[in-house]
Amino acid sequence: MAIKSDLEEALKLCKGAFLSAAGFSMLINFMMITPSIYMMQVYDRVVSTGNKSTLLMLTLIVIAVFITMATLEWVRSQILVRVSSRLEMLLNQRLFHIAFKQSLYSGGQRATTQPLDDLTGLRQFLTGNGLFAFFDAPWMPVYLALLFLFHPWYGWFSIVTAILLCLVAAATEMSTTKIIGEANNVAMATRGALGNNLRNAEVIESMGMLSKIRQRWLNGAVKVLNLQALASSRAGLLTALSKVLRLSSQSLILGLGAYLTIEREISPGTLIAGSILMGRALAPIDQIIGTWKGFIAARNQYQRLNDILLKIPAEPEHMLLPDPQGRIQLENAVVTPPGCKAPVIKGINLVIEKGDIVGVIGPSGAGKSTLARAILGIWPTSNGAVRLDGAEIFNWDREHLGGFIGYLPQDIELFEGTISENIARFGDMDPEKVVAAAKMADVHDLILRFPEGYDTIIGASGGNLSGGQRQRIGLARALYGSPVLVMLDEPNSNLDEQGEVALDKALLQLKQKQSTVIIITHRNSVLSKVDKLLILKDGALAVYGPRDQVIAHLQQQASMAAAPRPA
Repeated sequence: MAIKSDLEEALKLCKGAFLSAAGFSMLINFMMITPSIYMMQVYDRVVSTGNKSTLLMLTLIVIAVFITMATLEWVRSQILVRVSSRLEMLLNQRLFHIAFKQSLYSGGQRATTQPLDDLTGLRQFLTGNGLFAFFDAPWMPVYLALLFLFHPWYGWFSIVTAILLCLVAAATEMSTTKIIGEANNVAMATRGALGNNLRNAEVIESMGMLSKIRQRWLNGAVKVLNLQALASSRAGLLTALSKVLRLSSQSLILGLGAYLTIEREISPGTLIAGSILMGRALAPIDQIIGTWKGFIAARNQYQRLNDILLKIPAEPEHMLLPDPQGRIQLENAVVTPPGCKAPVIKGINLVIEKGDIVGVIGPSGAGKSTLARAILGIWPTSNGAVRLDGAEIFNWDREHLGGFIGYLPQDIELFEGTISENIARFGDMDPEKVVAAAKMADVHDLILRFPEGYDTIIGASGGNLSGGQRQRIGLARALYGSPVLVMLDEPNSNLDEQGEVALDKALLQLKQKQSTVIIITHRNSVLSKVDKLLILKDGALAVYGPRDQVIAHLQQQASMAAAPRPA
């Protein structure tokens, strides 16, 4: 049995509403026959007899039917609006989570809101005129059957016209779908590249790269325009052909009706009614062709959503475990970063006890940041396990665990909001804990010097904050709430002498609180505060143990390497 995606399940939940809309469409389409009947009665009964009372009653009935039909159409549109809103509410959190996971597993390189944009586009299609055509299309046989009742020639003429219009619709599908899909893919890639470039505006400006970056973006934009122009040109030609067929058929059926009237096979009223009825029968096809571009876009959005929801299933809920204590254990851990084929961390076994301060060193590319992401449960292991207090890190509830984790990444990212909100991680704010974390990071006095203090609004890039100020606010965020596990990735890369002193004090306080601290660094100044040293080389564990023993081991190796070799 095929697994259904969340989108299919959500549409299944909305099945009753779609059936209601279809029921209203049935009533509306029955009422659409009214103009034809009205014209038949006016020409055959009123004009021939001159009976004004009959004309008045027929007109009043028609007006009442039209008012009822307009009401039913309004109700149908409201049903679809509510369905689209419900679909959005059923899926938006899942898709937000998927967009977040895509960014998380790509290190921010694939950060995109495309899933949420696709949901918005699909929701808008559900409330547009294009979907009404699909509700009305099943009633075409009813209109064609009535045309056969008027006269067989009317029926066959309408069927031939409908077949021609369907062939135009099929030609539109075959000639534009592939091109529009390619244009959408290029447009998404171009927008993604532009977003990444804008985040590096300072580098682009400082090194005069703007014209080259702009040209790369322009190449993608021009390709999208060319593809869209080609698709629009083909669709426009076929739409024009469809319009010619429809207008010609409207005129030709009048000529056919006139001939049949002259031959006394139909009445003058049937002549007009047949033309109106055929127009109504062919309207859904014409409307589908007119909204074909929107239909293709909605179909592609549906397919992308369906694929991504199946590819990234919802995470299962985990039972809440007891509050963590901070003991880390790696069991033959192998970590392959998302998008890479070769593992970066290769079979590491080690234990970090609660309260240890561990310094992680090694050359660039040794896998230090990858190890940090694996310990924090950001990137999964491809083999082995990373455990926190004996439980595999991915078996912890992230919302619960997050309050006990402090993380200062190498690239500091602050968020839109106040300084206090950033420090409090945008949760329920405890002013005392915010101030305590700021004081622990020695940034309290600095914050008070801002005009708005802790209520100062900052942006994602930190606004006017320097690199060192952002790093210290990021450190305060990592220390908020007395976490039991603190991961510091190059915590002193942007710190001045005062910041270095503040970092040393923070490490001393963390030691007193028995927090487990892991420090990734290239600077030797912070190593005096660590209990243990972990040295990585090519993703493997080279040396791990008490700091003094590791340093002595390294010195011994250096002495042996420097000793002259016997001739």
